[in-house]
Amino acid sequence: MGAAGTATAVSLPAAVASTVWSPADPVDLRLVLSQLGRGPGDPTLVWDLAGRHGVPGVWRTLRTPEGPATLHLAQTASGDVHARAWGPGAEWAIDGVPELLGAGDDPSGLDLSGAPALAEAARRLPGLRLARVGLVVEMLVAAILEQKVTVKEAHASWRRLVRRYGEPAPGPAPEGMRVFPDPHTWRRIPSWEWHRAGVDPRRSRTCVEAARVASSLERTLDLGRGGPEVHARLRTVVGVGIWTAAETSQRAHGDPDEVSVGDYHLHDIVGWALTGGPVDDDGMLELLEPWRGHRQRVVRIILASGFRKPRFGPKMTIQDHRGH
Repeated sequence: MGAAGTATAVSLPAAVASTVWSPADPVDLRLVLSQLGRGPGDPTLVWDLAGRHGVPGVWRTLRTPEGPATLHLAQTASGDVHARAWGPGAEWAIDGVPELLGAGDDPSGLDLSGAPALAEAARRLPGLRLARVGLVVEMLVAAILEQKVTVKEAHASWRRLVRRYGEPAPGPAPEGMRVFPDPHTWRRIPSWEWHRAGVDPRRSRTCVEAARVASSLERTLDLGRGGPEVHARLRTVVGVGIWTAAETSQRAHGDPDEVSVGDYHLHDIVGWALTGGPVDDDGMLELLEPWRGHRQRVVRIILASGFRKPRFGPKMTIQDHRGH
């Protein structure tokens, strides 16, 4: 998302907390927050580019350490981000806006001079930053639900569980938005409700175990933007493997290097983009090794560039998304 749309703004109740953040480097809300959405109908993230619920922008709910919050973000043509929040966790949500939108994410050590197509993709995506959400259990539960099932199935499970057990979003959020349930609620969801949501016993047990140790998981944020220690601590939860830990640290901690090994499609996408052919996980890691420290960033550049795995075809071709 670049500049706000032209729709007439709807009057909203005064926010509990607000700020205007002027990023030092370009930030594109769409590119940064796209990795947080859990499909159509996600009750925690709603894009409102037409301005039906206020200034055109994006709505997100959060289960903060201070309580539930609703956050609205809108970006002006100059790049400034206007943030407003409602609910007990409003101040926490506002304080977290810069990191949510990539402040502290440092791409300066990434050298793409040996990969012209990647360098061109990065040049065309100046607003791409890696988000640091700062909410470990939310990102972990979402990743657990995606284990060994299709994305469509996982998103349906997420919608059903959050809608049923999450509380209504505070403030003037669009109708139907819900706040991620608290750890106590996750632990008390009965087995038949997991079944109705399409979640097998193994994944439901892993979600419950994550909720049981929620406090210790959130403390991994003190270790910084990911890394081996964060990865190891996430994997102490029974049922959390290398893929789930990676998906979590990428979003919760803003890890620029963690790669989702074990993903059904990712290795082929990276292989096709960089070599013009499929590779396995080992091949993907070998291809990404020159950019160690920024491997996740390289993956995000490939995915955000618009590249799609062809049936037959050449290496990466770049689509220009600057006007989108």
